[in-house]
Amino acid sequence: MLKSDIRYQQCINILEEELLPAMGCTEPIAVAYCAAMARKTLGEMPDKVVVEASGNIIKNVKSVIVPNTGHLRGIPAAAAAGIVAGAEDKQLEVISQVSESQQAEIKRYLENTDISVRLAESSLIFDIIVTVSKGDSSAQVRIANFHTNIVHIEKNGQVELDVEVAAESEEGLTDRSFLTVELILDFANTVDIADVKKVLDTQISYNMAIAEEGLKNDYGANVGSVLLASHPEVMAAGGESALRLKSRAMAAAGSDARMNGCELPVIINSGSGNQGITASVPVIVYAREMGVSEEKMYRALVLSNLLGIHQKSPIGRLSAYCGAISAGAAAGCGIAYLKDGSLEAISHTLVNALAIASGVVCDGAKASCAGKIALAVDNGLLGYEMYCQKQQFVGGDGIVKKGVENMIASVGRLGREGMKETDKEILRIMIDKWTND
Repeated sequence: MLKSDIRYQQCINILEEELLPAMGCTEPIAVAYCAAMARKTLGEMPDKVVVEASGNIIKNVKSVIVPNTGHLRGIPAAAAAGIVAGAEDKQLEVISQVSESQQAEIKRYLENTDISVRLAESSLIFDIIVTVSKGDSSAQVRIANFHTNIVHIEKNGQVELDVEVAAESEEGLTDRSFLTVELILDFANTVDIADVKKVLDTQISYNMAIAEEGLKNDYGANVGSVLLASHPEVMAAGGESALRLKSRAMAAAGSDARMNGCELPVIINSGSGNQGITASVPVIVYAREMGVSEEKMYRALVLSNLLGIHQKSPIGRLSAYCGAISAGAAAGCGIAYLKDGSLEAISHTLVNALAIASGVVCDGAKASCAGKIALAVDNGLLGYEMYCQKQQFVGGDGIVKKGVENMIASVGRLGREGMKETDKEILRIMIDKWTND
């Protein structure tokens, strides 16, 4: 693809829009960001806070630890952290720099402030409204459709910003509809590495650091450590089996750490740190163990990241469909690129991977995400191994459609439309558990 091709710059833009730094699970961080903006708009510390959130936001915030809060969980903790210690200009790193004294202040603020959480009366899957007040003064900020998309700001009834929210469109972002697997491969093969090096270097640094941290220390269910400890003979023997195990374990360990309060940032993909870890860490592990050139590793990461985005675009940012499955399939394709690089290998890997595990549900951000990531990476690798053995799933097998783009569309329809009722039922189950906890 030539640099003069408009799609070249669009691909660069998409990577820069999606591969953003974030500390902590992105949904509670979005709540913290919205709350920090509300406090800034009010101009003083509020003594009353109301957070209205769509069901999928509640689902993804309920069980995850909010970093830099002393291991607090939930929407009130996220809102309090943003209000007390948030640096709103840092967006998804809004609470990345919190002192010990501020952590203590967050806890005191939670204990002494009226903070209520309500289910938003909204048709949007992604919707956060934070209303803060003190005395006769009040302010309100709304984020809709994606994590940093502020669409409404008002103070004392005076509207300072109001952007029309057109259903679930992502205003201000580069259109993704032109993406295809073939185009993404062409771009990965031809992109000037200088144009993507900065963002990929950050992804490599951040995501590998949190993966290593997850293996070193005790986080969540320690899925990554369990995988390695359960198969010492595999690691001792080395070879392909050890590499496969290591890639799964490190990706899972990154999620272990991230879901359970680790205060290291990640580079996200499609609004998710778990997806960012899954789409990158296995590819980096394979590239380093295989001894490929740095350039080839960068190109494989470009492919994996864009394929993850391509798959998620028709599904949406939040759904009942586990995004790690898409990211794991993308990682499998990135590894296929390192080993083969052909359109045929990548297409078959993606179709096979999606055929095996599509339909894994997302029941919110929590420790078990690490297990799903280990599954997703293994699934992506199996998709490639099937191709190598000249085996494949064909159109007509369940939801499998002939042609990789048709398969992506099929899964997108499943995730966006087919699992809507599933998503509602998951939320009802979680809220009932919440009530009974």
